Amino acid sequence: MTTPTETITPQRRQQLHRRTLTTVLISQSFGGAGLAAGISVGALIAQDMLGSDALSGLPTALFTLGAALTAFLVGRAAQRTGRRKALGFGFITGGIGAIGVVAATHFVSPVLLFISLFLYGAGTATNLQARYAGTDLAPANRKGTAISTAMVATTIGAVAGPNLIEPLGGLAERFGLPTLAGPFLLAAVAYLTAGLILVTWLRPDPYLVAKQLEAQANPEADTITVQTPKDKPSRLVRVGASVMVISQIVMVGIMTMTPVHMRAHDHSMGAVGLVIGLHVGAMWLPSLVTGPLVDKIGPRIMAISGGLILLASGLVGAFAPGESLAALIIALVLLGIGWNIGLVSGTTLIVHGTQPETRAKTQGSIDVWYQLFGAGSGALSGVLMSAGGFGVVTIIGGILALIIIPAIILAPKIDAQA
Repeated sequence: MTTPTETITPQRRQQLHRRTLTTVLISQSFGGAGLAAGISVGALIAQDMLGSDALSGLPTALFTLGAALTAFLVGRAAQRTGRRKALGFGFITGGIGAIGVVAATHFVSPVLLFISLFLYGAGTATNLQARYAGTDLAPANRKGTAISTAMVATTIGAVAGPNLIEPLGGLAERFGLPTLAGPFLLAAVAYLTAGLILVTWLRPDPYLVAKQLEAQANPEADTITVQTPKDKPSRLVRVGASVMVISQIVMVGIMTMTPVHMRAHDHSMGAVGLVIGLHVGAMWLPSLVTGPLVDKIGPRIMAISGGLILLASGLVGAFAPGESLAALIIALVLLGIGWNIGLVSGTTLIVHGTQPETRAKTQGSIDVWYQLFGAGSGALSGVLMSAGGFGVVTIIGGILALIIIPAIILAPKIDAQA
């Protein structure tokens, strides 16, 4: 463990970076399982409890609003005390929210459901914020790879979660709970475990070490060569945030309505779990490739490709027959891949546009807007679905994705040195 007076050598930095990534990988494996519950059955719980398709997007809106508040709090807390305590707090709060959702389904209480979904959103935000922990000590020319490494572990739990809908439903029934409460039982255990792992193992704190490196003015520390214009770093942050937000809007809107659309066409809960599980896997697993590609060919080209893939997802979803499981799988897998590319490339731009002294606060603030726009998309998608059907939701999403292209044209090139 480092001390405030210890000089951190390049070798020690590399060792600490590997240790950080290992801890984040383990915690994210659990965090992904918690994340998948709300995606899989949140809309269906609301539909059953409230009896309205128009309000079925409300759960996504609520836990996304909770995620927005948590992103702000985690960012500020990390700025002051480091990643360890901030991320641990976020995951544990999400676990408490998942327990509340289970209780709400048992007592058929919409008020408790809404409050609990809001708290559950803390786990969603923390799952995303954890990706930044992987970048704190990474070399400048490996930031994209560090982001993707931190993200890819989420795949393990995120893919398994939706595909356990039916067995978890049976487990819930044995406890005298509604079937749809099952995935939230898993979410509670998963989020609490992820939080405890981070609080216990994320030592020394990577963000505090990164700030110490900056204070030492270590010549081996990362620097970003900033050329004219002088506002280049802030432009990188703005463009990166735009890419992330647009990708989130498109993904949340289409994903939220997919289970509702599938049930309207008499697909089984197992089929819903399969489609959402593959979608969530496509959100995270491509990180094995997208991170290194971002480092190799640049976040700008990758972001444009992500926007085009999101457009393709919207078109497939709009024109495919509702009863075609294969078409829905293709649409949702494309949706996940496009979102992944947008998140990794946008995050990389943000990391390169910030310095350790203020990075955590800036990242938290950006994730607030990321979550808020996602909340709006989740709520609006239910209204659009009720008014015009799934095709309207997917077509609008695909068109919005094209905004990424002109946004990226404004992004300056990154000149990073390790």
